[in-house]
Amino acid sequence: MDFRIFTEPQQGATYTDLLRVARTTQDAGYDAFFRSDHFLAMGDGPGLPGPTDAWVTLAALGRETERIRLGTLVTSATFRLPGPLAVAVAQADEMSGGRIELGLGSGWFEAEHAALGIPFPPLARRFEILTEQLEILTGLWATPEGGRFDHRGTHYTITDSPALPRPVQDAPPVIVGGMGKRKTPALAARFASEFNVPFQQPGTVATQFGRVRDACTAAGRDPGALTWSVAQMLCLGRDDAEVDRRADAVGRDAAEVRANCLAGTPDQVVDQLGRWSETTGATRFYLQVLDLADLAHIEDFAATVVPQLA
Repeated sequence: MDFRIFTEPQQGATYTDLLRVARTTQDAGYDAFFRSDHFLAMGDGPGLPGPTDAWVTLAALGRETERIRLGTLVTSATFRLPGPLAVAVAQADEMSGGRIELGLGSGWFEAEHAALGIPFPPLARRFEILTEQLEILTGLWATPEGGRFDHRGTHYTITDSPALPRPVQDAPPVIVGGMGKRKTPALAARFASEFNVPFQQPGTVATQFGRVRDACTAAGRDPGALTWSVAQMLCLGRDDAEVDRRADAVGRDAAEVRANCLAGTPDQVVDQLGRWSETTGATRFYLQVLDLADLAHIEDFAATVVPQLA
């Protein structure tokens, strides 16, 4: 079981804030630092001082960290053309020495598209765009050195691409996720190194994992080739008062957090993780931390929960 820190910088963070979190993540022994790829704060908060670009951030963190893996959960296919995205991911991979992972999804937050002038097509078309981007990205990375890549699709045409620059890894791992019942499992079976379900309860996650396993089998792929992961908000405290304080600090009701998130004292969180693992078979957990100034929260989980799971 490995643990990754997952941040939501659109809610209000500078690059310097994220660097502190990433370095704390590394020093505390976590596997990876991930961030969302959003440009607009959600909810009532002002989002000050404003958004940071996910791939600019990750490229810089690649130069300022040494061990942890770095990635997005998830980049929206509507934000970037696939060719330039392949260049950005490959460059960040080189800058980090081969530690980059790409989570890619269809996009869903219409308001941020409107706020930045990004087209927001209907869902069916967004899935078509996502599918073609996955085809192009994986196709570019699979092209041998000296070869050429071509793609002719509904939304993108690529002609005689040298598929450069090359990532350090043969291909950065691709993460697909979500709760779609048919198209999402099919995409995961074709393209994913990892399948992720965010912010759902264990029974729901287990059902979705089952759909993806069935899709893998139908496609002739071993489901064991995928990593199975979940994302949940973390709200850890040495006692009930600290759990309440950390929930309040991010504007969440403590009772709701206890009911729906990874929340409680260290012993309680250990028990919850055991149930998650037993019910879903997940082997990777993304711990969403929303108060990026509370570095002790990240350290406390590593010091009080992880040793009990060794």
